Amino acid sequence: MSTKGLPFRTVLFDMDGTLIDSNGAHALSWQQALSEHGRHVPLDEVRRMIGTGGDKLLPGLAGIEEESAAGKAIIARKKALFATHLPALEPTRGARLLLEYLRDHGVTMVVATSAGDDEVAALLAQAGVDDLLQTRASKDDAARSKPDPDIVHAALSRADAETDGAVMVGDTPYDAAAANRAGIPAIALRCGGTWTDVDLGEAIAIFDDPADLLNHWERVVARP
Repeated sequence: MSTKGLPFRTVLFDMDGTLIDSNGAHALSWQQALSEHGRHVPLDEVRRMIGTGGDKLLPGLAGIEEESAAGKAIIARKKALFATHLPALEPTRGARLLLEYLRDHGVTMVVATSAGDDEVAALLAQAGVDDLLQTRASKDDAARSKPDPDIVHAALSRADAETDGAVMVGDTPYDAAAANRAGIPAIALRCGGTWTDVDLGEAIAIFDDPADLLNHWERVVARP
């Protein structure tokens, strides 16, 4: 099918909090890993950094550089802790239905996430959408994580897509900022938790979750 009726030809998707309800597990894993290395950070402070990569989170919360010995040790421990949470995580409401709808309408879809390559495949499988999102860009494809635009640029390149006709769907202000800095609009979802609509104000529209966005796009296409 063609994309006729839909406002975008290419949709970039954030992963955590957008397609899978994993932000809480990430925050708990970071908090425990930091605590085990002598950095005690309140959970709400950690949670508000979820959506960035270790290059932003570690300096921001603990004054530790990602590539330092301490940074590498904390990241390794965080990944191990998160792996124990992964089997219990659920997709966000309507995640697969939204992706199937876009696929059936000929929309190009690509992951653009601050997670590393080693986590992305597992997250997509747990969300039940790994067969629908074959094109992926992660923090490993970019020098800097969100809110810098590097991952968005990498995702567009992987999809062989132009900024014109593209949009980013994510659940944090970092997604919206990264998209805007790359020259594309962003749509925000509330399902990641933590953020208010004011926080998500750089987005062109805000919806509850993928199901809510799907309902909106179905109405757009149905208009005469």
